[in-house]
Amino acid sequence: MSATPNQPSAPPAPSRTESPPEAGRAWHRALVATAWIAGGFCVVLCAVMLYGHLAATTNDPWKSPQLIALKAKLVAEPGNESLKQEIRKLDLEFRQHYRRRLALDGLGGWLLLGGALVLVLAARQAADLEKKLPLPRPKSEPAAQAMRLSARARGSVAVAGGVVALSLLTLALTARTALPTKQAGWDKLLGKGGPAEGAAVPDLPTPAELQANWPRFRGWDGNAVSSLTNTPLSWDAKSGAGIAWKTALAAPGHSSPIVWSNRVFVSGGTSAQREVFCFDAASGQLRWQRAIENVPGSPAKQPEVPADTTFAASTLATDGRRVYALFANGDLAALTLDGAPAWSKNLGVPKNPYGYATSPALAPGRLLVQFDQESGGPGGSRLICLDAATGRALWERSRQSGPTWATPIVLEAAGKTQIITLGLPLVTSYALADGNELWRAELLEGELTPSPIFAGGLVLVVNPSAKLIALRPDGAGDVTKSHVAWTAEDNVPDITSPVSNGELVFTASSGGMLTCFDVKDGKKVWEKDLEMEVQSSPSLVGGRLLVLSLNGVAVVVEAGRQFKEIARSELADKFLASPALADGRMFLRGETNLWCLGSAPAK
Repeated sequence: MSATPNQPSAPPAPSRTESPPEAGRAWHRALVATAWIAGGFCVVLCAVMLYGHLAATTNDPWKSPQLIALKAKLVAEPGNESLKQEIRKLDLEFRQHYRRRLALDGLGGWLLLGGALVLVLAARQAADLEKKLPLPRPKSEPAAQAMRLSARARGSVAVAGGVVALSLLTLALTARTALPTKQAGWDKLLGKGGPAEGAAVPDLPTPAELQANWPRFRGWDGNAVSSLTNTPLSWDAKSGAGIAWKTALAAPGHSSPIVWSNRVFVSGGTSAQREVFCFDAASGQLRWQRAIENVPGSPAKQPEVPADTTFAASTLATDGRRVYALFANGDLAALTLDGAPAWSKNLGVPKNPYGYATSPALAPGRLLVQFDQESGGPGGSRLICLDAATGRALWERSRQSGPTWATPIVLEAAGKTQIITLGLPLVTSYALADGNELWRAELLEGELTPSPIFAGGLVLVVNPSAKLIALRPDGAGDVTKSHVAWTAEDNVPDITSPVSNGELVFTASSGGMLTCFDVKDGKKVWEKDLEMEVQSSPSLVGGRLLVLSLNGVAVVVEAGRQFKEIARSELADKFLASPALADGRMFLRGETNLWCLGSAPAK
């Protein structure tokens, strides 16, 4: 029987070879694209790692021609500090490059593993989808399903791209250099700060050690101030009360004594021989004496030095590890505390019409010598910074100044460690780190004997017989007109250095006029004629002011806003050197004897 004309016919059965719907193909393409991206990432990463490994093995940074050339140059110039700093910097860059490469190799391994996992998973899913493509089924919302699959595909590609981007970002962040990013780090690296990693830590005295002793001219900071309260300030030469001992000196000299623990050091000398003497602080007995001889570069013919100056006018310095001696023929020597030679060198014979008398100054691990003479400029006046342990030059700066007899001081001000020097016609501040000039003021004239001090936040300098000048130490460049805080013109000394307790400033002229000024404004507070000749600089001890005359009269006055004499004592000697103050003791270097005042046992 034939079918009726209006009966619908059945739809044809679908064929199994029919292509998958569009949405399925999109998902398949996304997986394939992800696999390709992951595979490409792995290939590129492998190439980068391989190239880095080959470059590292064929181009050893420690065999760099630049580094080899610098090291060869250093052999010829062992004292070239800038060359050493360049080698340290280049060597550190190579080490950081090596460490960075090792870190990148480790990171690259993990990234390669991640890329391989993405490749395997994407390829496997794509293969499974190709084998099991679903037969078409009627869907109520084919368009919506297609959009969801398309979104999945785009998301898959985005995830793969995100993995690659994140990997590259991680690589960039972890590959940052480990070189210092701040100036302090570079200072430490280049030897301007603390010791580099692995370097031996230098044996340096602590601030407490320095302050407990009298290690240089006018004390640990050059200000001639002691906070001790048990230092004797009066004695009786006739009965011997208050005089612990006196010891005859075997060589002439005007250098002041210095003290470290139970040792007292002085220098002496003539054209025939220069010596350093060490005495026991408790008994005055000579522990040792050492002639400074066989100094490399020392002149065969000694210069003519006025008898009033002597060959040993410069005061010694000590850091408690070595003693440093400087003589008028330019010989500079370091001895151990037991008198054994450590190092020596000759700085050149200073050309000075009255002989050389500037004393060396100390900074942590450094010895500073202001070597001013008649001819400024190259080969003439200069400031020298030496490594205290070895004597090698750390830096040297030429100075456009004539001869001087003032000793520099080292201070902390305006966030910098500064070296303050006096040399006609300038007061000049240098950076301790590298010797670069920080500021200068053209204020001086005459023969510069008084040394500067630092008190009340001001640098106080003497323009001999003319002005006492206070300078703010926070300037830069020429501060002649901008940083003078005040000047005073009454009773200005010509030989001796000022002293201050931070509130008042005291000066003593060679004629014996003792004057007190206010640190804040320089106004004169009081003056008193002591009626004696003074060439030894005054000192402050325990709130008392000590003034020692040429003929051995010691006057002690209250360091206050009203003049009040407390004690007056005498010693049978002549005194040009300044006192050294210690725990329970005072040491005075006379023309013929070394004196120890006090009765308390020295520690």
